[in-house]
Amino acid sequence: MSRYNTTDPPRQDRALATAAEWFGAGQRIPYDPESARMLTEEEAAATPGALRVFERVAATERDAGTVWLTLLPGFPDGSYGWAQVDGMLGDDLGPRLYVEPVGQGDSDKPRDYPYSTVERANLVEALWRHHGVRRTVVVTFDYTSLALLELLRRQLERRPPERATTRDTAGPVITAVFMVNGGLFADMHTHPWQGTPLLRTPLGALGMRRAQRSSRVFGTAMTQARMYSRGYRPSPEELAEMWSAVTRRDGAAFLHNAAGFVGEHRRHAQRWDLAAIVRDLDGTVALYVGGSDEDPYEHRQIPATRERVPQAEVLTFPGGHLTTSEHPDLLAAAIRDIAVRHGVGTPAAVQR
Repeated sequence: MSRYNTTDPPRQDRALATAAEWFGAGQRIPYDPESARMLTEEEAAATPGALRVFERVAATERDAGTVWLTLLPGFPDGSYGWAQVDGMLGDDLGPRLYVEPVGQGDSDKPRDYPYSTVERANLVEALWRHHGVRRTVVVTFDYTSLALLELLRRQLERRPPERATTRDTAGPVITAVFMVNGGLFADMHTHPWQGTPLLRTPLGALGMRRAQRSSRVFGTAMTQARMYSRGYRPSPEELAEMWSAVTRRDGAAFLHNAAGFVGEHRRHAQRWDLAAIVRDLDGTVALYVGGSDEDPYEHRQIPATRERVPQAEVLTFPGGHLTTSEHPDLLAAAIRDIAVRHGVGTPAAVQR
């Protein structure tokens, strides 16, 4: 087990990357969820149901065999949750791809859309194909751990485990994963009722309609949902920027529409069981799991990982659930260490 720690309290006077800055450095590109592929502008104009999804690509110099770093976001703040971490990763670490699921951030938010783990995994694969990604290290925060478990299951289904390290043309190869404060075992979720359970109710839907119109209501909801550690008080500016990101394009409703991912995990517990996936991968994917000391949402996942997946390297952080907000420096250091260790930015042929 590794511990990323600091004797200093969280820095709440640091300069924040604003939501406007974050989204201004990315782009909205056309996507067809029906065929699960990115579109040209001409194709989008002729495709009923085409959407636009936000992506951000950093440190883009690469060749065809370069190992990418893919970062999948958390709930509720989407890709903007990575904004403070991104500024600490350095301009040289990449190429790195930040994915924004449908419904979050600057991606479209269609009504009556089948929000699910499967459709999020479809989008990730579509973006990998779009960018010609052949090999990638994947980092997830919060609920996109489920999308990664689905992607790992698909990697196993594309080819038998004994061929997992050979060159594969059916899809990109995930070479290492780092899952932070996410759900790994369906029987180990411990979400407080003020969080996703409340969001799933009619009262939660009403609350999100009010939060769409009021940053004060949103800030109150975030603090009551126990997203932060007891000693951390997010500044008004921090909450205002998160509100700006979450409510972009009338996005607060997503928090109600997509808050059922815990139940979805339980319905697909066998397919998305980390221990079973790791057993089938048989050492072909390096595994890192991160947890925070005061995380009331997924703290039981860490002891379960130690017991059920002893080959995983467990990293722990101080603070509450939103490590991305409280300790982005420590999280960035861990991500950078894993990415460098597994050849991000180098051609696959010259990796150590």
